[in-house]
Amino acid sequence: MVAGKDIRKTRARAPLRLGLAGGGTDLSPYCDQFGGAILNVTIGRYAFASILPREDGLVVFEADDIGERDVFEEGDSIGRGLVLHRGVYQRFISQFNDGVRIPVTIRTTVDAPAGSGLGSSSALVVALVDGMRDVLEAPLGQYDVAHLAWEIERLDVGLSGGRQDQYAAAFGGVNFIEFLKSDQVIVNPLRLSGAIYREFESSIVICFSGLSRQSAAIIDRQTSGILTASTATLDALHQLKIDALAMKRALTVGDIDLMAEILGHSWTAKQATATGVSTDTIDRLFETARAHGALAGKISGAGGGGFAFFLVHPEHRFRLIEALNAAGGQASPVQLTSVGSEVWRFR
Repeated sequence: MVAGKDIRKTRARAPLRLGLAGGGTDLSPYCDQFGGAILNVTIGRYAFASILPREDGLVVFEADDIGERDVFEEGDSIGRGLVLHRGVYQRFISQFNDGVRIPVTIRTTVDAPAGSGLGSSSALVVALVDGMRDVLEAPLGQYDVAHLAWEIERLDVGLSGGRQDQYAAAFGGVNFIEFLKSDQVIVNPLRLSGAIYREFESSIVICFSGLSRQSAAIIDRQTSGILTASTATLDALHQLKIDALAMKRALTVGDIDLMAEILGHSWTAKQATATGVSTDTIDRLFETARAHGALAGKISGAGGGGFAFFLVHPEHRFRLIEALNAAGGQASPVQLTSVGSEVWRFR
C-alpha cells in the first residue's frame, strides 16, 4: 500500500491514433461473435497526465484543456465531476491500494478537441492508468494497461465504444490488432522499411472538420444493428474486417494507390454501418479534397464529425492542405509515432 507521503511527482503521456481500416469491428458483440480486425497508427498528438502529491489531504482533478476542476476533501465521496479521472482514481485506490485514498492533484490536457475521432478519451484513460500504475507500483504490462483502461472506460464509467483506442495508445506505432472471443486481443506491430514508412507518413493529410461529435449515438446504432442481426450493418462490418487485412498487405509493400482504393470502399462500407457517419459538412470537405489531389479519405473514429484523413501523393500534399483550409477545414501534415504510453518521474 502506498501512503500519501510516498507519492512522487509523475507524468505520463499516450499518443492519439488514426484508424486506417476495420473501425467498428472492435465493438461488442461483433468481435465476440465474428472476431474483429483493426489497422491503426499513432500520431504525434498526445494525452498528458500529471500526478502531483498534496499535503492538505485533498484529491483534485483538473482538465486544463476543457477548463474543469473538481476538489474533494477528506470526507467527501468522490462521485461527481470528471468521469475519466474519477474512474481511474477509484479503480486504482480500490484494486491496488486497499481502498486507502491518496491526496493528489491529477491534471490533464489533450492535444485535440473533444470529439476529435482520434481516440483522445481512451488515450487520456491510458495515460491516467499508466501514471497511476507507476505511482502505486501496480504490476501491469502493456496488455494489462490497455485492458484495464478499456474496463474503466467502457464498464466502470459506461462510455460506449470499441477496443482499438486503448491498445493503440498503450502500444504505439503501426499495428494490426485482432479482437477475438473471451476478450483476447493480439497486437501485431507492422515492420515497415524506412522508405515505405516515410512515403506513407508523407502521404497523409489530417483535417479537423470543425465539428466535434458525440460518438456514442453512432456506436449505439451500430451495436443495435449487430444485436438485431441487421443484414446491412453486418455486411458492412464484414467488409470492414476484410479491408483491414487488405490494407495491411498494401501498406507492407508500400502501395499507396491500392491503400487509397481500399480506403475509398472502406469509407463507403463504414457509412453503411449506421446513420449519421457522414454529414453535409464532411461531404463538402471530401468533394474539395478529391478536386485537389486526394486519392481517398475517411473519417477517423465513429464518424459524424471530428478529424478526417486523406491519402495523397506527397507532391500534391501542399495544395490539398491549402484547399481544405480555404474550404473551412483545419488541415495539416501528420507525424507518425512508434512509441506508446510513457511514464516519467521528475523533481
